[in-house]
Amino acid sequence: MHRHVPIGRRDFLRVASSVGLGTGLGLRPSEVFAKVEQAVEGTPERAEFHLSIDRHGFSVDERSTNAPMIGGSIPGPLLRLREGQEAIIHVTNNLDEVSSIHWHGLLLPFDQDGVPGFSYDGIPPGETFTYRFPVRQAGSYWYHSHSGAQEQEGMYAPMVIDPAGPDPVEYDRDYSIVLSDWTDENPMTVLRNLKGNGAYYNYAKRTLPEFVGGLFDDAGATFQDRASWGRMRMDPTDIADVTGATYTYLLNGTSPADNWTALFRPGERVRLRFVNAAAMSFFDVKIPGLRMTVVQADGQDVEPVRVDEFRIGVAETYDVVVEPESDQTYTIFAQSMDRSGFARGTLAEQEGMEGTIPLMDPRPVRTMADMPGMEDHSGHDMSAMDSGEEMDHEAMGHSTESMELRRLQYEDLQALEPNRDTREPTRDVEIRLTGDMERYFWTLNGKKLSESDPIELTVGERVRLLMTNETMMEHPMHLHGVFMELQNGAHPAFAPRKHTLIVPANQTVVAHLTYEDPGPWAFHCHLLFHMMTGMFARVEVAPAPATDGDGTP
Repeated sequence: MHRHVPIGRRDFLRVASSVGLGTGLGLRPSEVFAKVEQAVEGTPERAEFHLSIDRHGFSVDERSTNAPMIGGSIPGPLLRLREGQEAIIHVTNNLDEVSSIHWHGLLLPFDQDGVPGFSYDGIPPGETFTYRFPVRQAGSYWYHSHSGAQEQEGMYAPMVIDPAGPDPVEYDRDYSIVLSDWTDENPMTVLRNLKGNGAYYNYAKRTLPEFVGGLFDDAGATFQDRASWGRMRMDPTDIADVTGATYTYLLNGTSPADNWTALFRPGERVRLRFVNAAAMSFFDVKIPGLRMTVVQADGQDVEPVRVDEFRIGVAETYDVVVEPESDQTYTIFAQSMDRSGFARGTLAEQEGMEGTIPLMDPRPVRTMADMPGMEDHSGHDMSAMDSGEEMDHEAMGHSTESMELRRLQYEDLQALEPNRDTREPTRDVEIRLTGDMERYFWTLNGKKLSESDPIELTVGERVRLLMTNETMMEHPMHLHGVFMELQNGAHPAFAPRKHTLIVPANQTVVAHLTYEDPGPWAFHCHLLFHMMTGMFARVEVAPAPATDGDGTP
């Protein structure tokens, strides 16, 4: 089994490839030096890092921006910790604006969570903030800015926490694979474009010739279909708000043309730690010719699941183990959910190799069958119009070949070890995911953060969270300070623990949770422009009530 202990600067380069840095991560020499500057200092009991936030030039293919970065690179430096350590992380903000770092998925005191307006006021220009917290968990995580649109510009990075005891996953080397979406447009310009026209970046909208063609096939059905979508003020091609019309999809900060490469030796078990650090993009990930075994979801160990492909929502993480064969070169292929582009890398025995890049699957199109119970503004059930039709898998973007793939589903996930709290919930908290694509605003229970009352909970209280999506878009919902135990059909004691849950269009997702830390915590959609326009709430967790000697309040 792979073991990792804190290292000093002198030994850093020697082991860099085993922790996902150096040439194994496809970094240029200047980038390797930037990573070395962030090498951990400390002992097995404590790990100390020094991070700086600066603005530098960044280029993708022939496009450039001047972007805020952590540690001088996109993504920022991998931080490697060990469960049981004390983390001390000094962050210096050299920008001319307030910044912040949020430790996504980590359980820590609320004042170390890094969310301006909740944890603190942020890090002012020219100042240093020191985060200090006990490392209470293991797994693959990430960290990013929680200020403005800095995350979209490039402020994100991976984090790996090795377990205090034996790792249940056997592997010989590991790589962090950070997926993201990048644009040279100012993020606020992107948001203004969406506010003016929610379909601004949807270059795949149905055309007049397609409509006319449908009239020849079945005029009545075509008119009815167009009227149905029109009443809902949406289009069946509305899969993603922001697309490859402006985005280039990156893998570890490199475009598909740059061919980022991870190395392996024959016979090795390679652990790939996928992070979706995109602002607005879901990815479908596969490695043609190589099956993957999913071993972690959102940093938490799960019963191994063999798959050919998995979907990773914004802010989710998945760890997979692969066993590449000798004399083979493999393509790590991550196509955006709307098929407007892809990120890719290579898994090979030596640098300079390049595998075959597969064709993207057909562009998906929503049908009324995907909107069970969806009502138009007159209260009519729109899905009933298609209730007798079978789903057109070709239209949904699944070719005959792709339908044979074994895809990961939430129902496949089961915790490797039982959850600590297996009590039945004593209280329900119901959250409606609401919004309007045409006017481009997104809310929870019909209200923006500034208009809503906080959700009030108590430490130790067992809660059932019901999230009902009343919109046409999938929403990756992230709850800070706690893991949500997804009720996916597994025994509740083995419900998978996740920090981010995808709630599909017009469906309800249920999770159980128990807060262990008091304080104000953020709850929001992790699609950046949804969060910025109002899909955000405050969770106030009160300390557990004092008890008498007999344990009663």
